[in-house]
Amino acid sequence: MKLCFATNNAHKLSEVRHVAGPHIEILSLQEINCFEELPETRNTLEGNSLQKAEYVHTHYNIPCFADDTGLEVAALQGRPGVDSAHYAGPQRSSDDNIALLLKNLQGQSNRSAQFRTIITLIGLTPEPIFFEGIVKGTITATPRGTAGFGYDPVFVPEGYTATFAEMTMDAKNQLSHRARALKKLEDYLKNHFPSR
Repeated sequence: MKLCFATNNAHKLSEVRHVAGPHIEILSLQEINCFEELPETRNTLEGNSLQKAEYVHTHYNIPCFADDTGLEVAALQGRPGVDSAHYAGPQRSSDDNIALLLKNLQGQSNRSAQFRTIITLIGLTPEPIFFEGIVKGTITATPRGTAGFGYDPVFVPEGYTATFAEMTMDAKNQLSHRARALKKLEDYLKNHFPSR
């Protein structure tokens, strides 16, 4: 089955291709000749994920899925959440975002947080279908590791001592929020569209 992953993030595309089973061939936006910036103006992860998937399906007539992910920090009332990518400003700098996050957590004893991913699938059923993946963890005092992207250098998943950025892609994909949401998507496709 061919599905377009509606993202311009090369790291996300690589992660998803790494965990997608042989049942799914993941096409990039470039492979379907989509080179424009996708709209992402809603105020929830679900809304942004749906908006991006709808745009690609409407304009390119191909079954697709899109994701939106947020880091939700307990001491910050769930922020940065839907604003995770541009938490420190429109430049979307991971280093700036991490610096602001750590500044805002100074003096906080509660460092618990979770990554939450919503994947929206459009084009195979009359209505969009949503899949959620969550991984709980804590925020470190300083960044550690050079792998991964985004907030990975400051996020330690529950039950581990290494940050996501200190793990191999294989190790991260065993437990990441995106991998968990994608596994639900993959299971759904296997069960409902086994011969496509």
